[in-house]
Amino acid sequence: MKQRPILLLFLALALFGPVQPTQADISPRAVAAARALEARYHDAKTLEAIFLERYSDSHEGLQAESGKVYFSRPGRMRWEYEAPEPKLFVSDGKTVWFYVPSDHTVTRAPMKQSTDWRTPLALLTGKAKLSQLCEKLDISANPPGKQGNIVLSCRPRGEKATKDAAGDNLEASIAPIDEQFDEVLLELDPENGELADVRVLQPGGIELEYRFGNWQENLPLAESLFHFQAPSGVAIVEQPK
Repeated sequence: MKQRPILLLFLALALFGPVQPTQADISPRAVAAARALEARYHDAKTLEAIFLERYSDSHEGLQAESGKVYFSRPGRMRWEYEAPEPKLFVSDGKTVWFYVPSDHTVTRAPMKQSTDWRTPLALLTGKAKLSQLCEKLDISANPPGKQGNIVLSCRPRGEKATKDAAGDNLEASIAPIDEQFDEVLLELDPENGELADVRVLQPGGIELEYRFGNWQENLPLAESLFHFQAPSGVAIVEQPK
């Protein structure tokens, strides 16, 4: 599946960032759900889940991949793709590696320069806030995939991030200026705040969906999970700047 530079900063804020209604147009009916999401993941130092990723557009149709993903503060992640073929995506917080065994190649890039759509998901361990990333937040009319869940609709901001004197994000953008989204939908259990599904809707009918399951937090994760050593005989390709 080709790379897609999708910046899902809303995941970072949704799982780790406190909600600040004064910074965004948040519907009163959405506040409780947003706070439930915050409470569910606020203290997590590590996260582990299974995922199903689906991508569709008018040219390639529907494509799907699945596997297991791990996150760890600060900014580290590991995506283990299991189907339809093994792949591995690893970030140690500074460098990202994408290894496709069948191609006998691994792509390497500094995290700040990587245009791979997975890279921003490392911000699950960052400080971004939902109210800073969404210009407007409300309950969506879209039906949830699971009975009893609700769907939050986020209309993304488009401005670039700014920082305070301590270097923390004050304003942020889900997408860069040249990669805007129409809408981001977050499905969650309103009782415990567990995130079940994220759908990113882009112009031209492009849709990217991540469905998560079996969330576990604060498990001891081996340091080796977030480091990559290229196997012997595998070519390393530097990602262009």
